[in-house]
This record gives sequence, structure tokens and C-alpha cells, in this order.
Amino acid sequence: MCAGCMACVDSCRHGAIAIEDTIEAYNARIDPTRCVGCGLCEKTCPQMVSPSSLRPLEWLQGWAKDTSLRMSSSSGGLATAISEAFVASNGLVCSCAQEGGEFRFHLTSDADYLRRAQGSKYVKSNPLGAYREVREALQGGQRVLFIGLPCQVAAMRNFVGSRLADSLYTIDLICHGSPSPKVLSRFLEETGNNLSNELILDFRKKVQYQLRYRGAETVGRTGVRDRYSIAFLSGLPYTEGCYSCRYAKGDRVSDITLGDSWGSELSDEVANGISLALVQTDKGRELLEMTDLELLPVDPGLAVANNEQLQLPSTKPIERNTFMDGFRNGVRVNRLVLRARPKDCAKYLVKDILLALGLLRG
Repeated sequence: MCAGCMACVDSCRHGAIAIEDTIEAYNARIDPTRCVGCGLCEKTCPQMVSPSSLRPLEWLQGWAKDTSLRMSSSSGGLATAISEAFVASNGLVCSCAQEGGEFRFHLTSDADYLRRAQGSKYVKSNPLGAYREVREALQGGQRVLFIGLPCQVAAMRNFVGSRLADSLYTIDLICHGSPSPKVLSRFLEETGNNLSNELILDFRKKVQYQLRYRGAETVGRTGVRDRYSIAFLSGLPYTEGCYSCRYAKGDRVSDITLGDSWGSELSDEVANGISLALVQTDKGRELLEMTDLELLPVDPGLAVANNEQLQLPSTKPIERNTFMDGFRNGVRVNRLVLRARPKDCAKYLVKDILLALGLLRG
């Protein structure tokens, strides 16, 4: 089942592969008139070749000591803090940011870009072109930090190969699953919004899940979870391969795994954001040691209990096929989510009314 990582497209020198986004799934399409049967795409594919994975050596939780960075992050700000420290040590970082209505990866040493790449992205990102960029940088003697989903990290490791692996540092992000960007685009269109360079979405602020434009208004009333967020958190719109993800397990494919330290006993720090960090390698330890972080041990059992994808993939909701059928037939996203999750929608509708009447604070 295709993960939509785009590594096969980057690997093909003959332009024989295209990735089809059907909304329900991503599928690789091969043009037989261009394919020469070299097999590079298969060697790169993280669904066909899984690179080595390791049990975490250390289980940590913490946050960036830079307060402004921490407060502007979805969680504790570790990914951005590590990125900035890596760039300061003359390395390059490849990570995802929203640009021009798309969620694309870029290789950079620009501090401003690293800040734009902050935040959770509850949509499938597109690393097309990043694999070649990273490999070329490594071949040129550069050190590169790649930050992505586990399937993307696996694809990058396959693409780069063992010869250049020593200079490649990797961080994977604990992933529930990811929807086609077509779902988000339709939802925004239906609510009178859009994606552009000027309007950058923040998908989450600490423990509050709600789409908002960075530095501007929320999509809907502040404090009221929108229907896209309800759908995402229930697993309705993920692409098919996410429900059988081979990387949702305890053994990890990266140097460091980052996520949220849900259920942390550090109750006074929860509102400010606490990140979870699993360290698999000495290179992972090196990344943490070069960064100004507050780090504390976390109980592995607690971390796993509150991050299910450290054990298994997300469960496919029984309403998912009906949701996808309706989406293909042009039914509005708000209506589809209401049908699939009436209790959640009713809860936030009541909250919206109470806020409008001034009977509740957001």
C-alpha cells in the first residue's frame, strides 16, 4: 500500500512514475513506455524495503529553553530548537512548511524558514524533490538533518543509502495518519477560506485543536473545534495505507522520535507544551546535547499508553468508507463529519452557541 512518500518519483531518472491521489489512497502509476526495469523505485520504497529500526535507548520529555520558541510551537518546541542548533553548527535542515498553499519540504540553513516550519501539519506533506536535494548535499560533504513522518524518514534513508548515512541525521514525528490535502482544501473552500502565502495555517496550539491562520483569526469561533479537526482526530480522512502503517511500532527508524508528552505528570508545564523525545542512536544524543533544552526522564509505559502509534497503527473507523463515498459525490465536509461524529459535532455546536451568547469563555 503506497505511503505517498514520493521517493520512487525522485528515484526514477526516466520520469516513468507518477503518484495518483485518489483522496482515499495514494497509488504509484508506472508508464511502461518509459520504465527500463532498473528497480531503483523498489529499492527506495519504504513499503517494500524497511531500513533497520531500533528500540529507544532513552525516553525523555521536555521543552526548548527559549520561551518564545516554546510558546509559538504546538508542543515543547524541540524540533525547531534542534533544527536551529543544527544550522548553527553549519548543518542543513530539510523539513516541511506551508508555502503557496502546499506543504512542501525544503533544504535550508535559513532561520526564518525553520520558524515557518513550526507546528503540527494534519495533512499529507509532499517531499518530492527533497530526496535528491538531500543526497546531493551529502555528496558535497554537508551534514543534513531530515525531519519527517516515519515513512518519509525510511524513504530518505533508503534513497541516501549506507555510503552517505553517517552525515544524515533523522528525526521522525509520531504520526496518527495523514489525509490527502484535497480534504483540507475542500473544507477551507466550503468555509470561505483558502491556503496561500499570506494565510498560513496553524493546526494546533498546545492542547487546543483548531485550525487558525497564523497571526490572524481562527477558522470558526475561537475555542470551538472545527469539523476538519474533529474528522482528523477520529481518523476519518486518513489515506488507506495509514491504517496498516508498518512504522507505527516501538522500534523506530530515526535517530530521534518526537511527539507530545500526553499524560505527563508535569501538570504545571502542560499548558506551555511538553514534547516527548525517544533517543535511538548516538547521533540522536548528539542532536540533543547541542541544543538548549530542559529534558527530564519519562516513564516508557506512560508514554506508550498516551501515544498509541508507538504500538500500532490507527484503527480504520467503520464510518470511513461512507465518509469517502460522500466526499467523492460532492457532499460538504461539514455534513459528512456531522453524520460520522454527531456527538462531537453537537458538543462543539453547543459550545459555539454559549460563546455567542456570552455565557461561556473560549
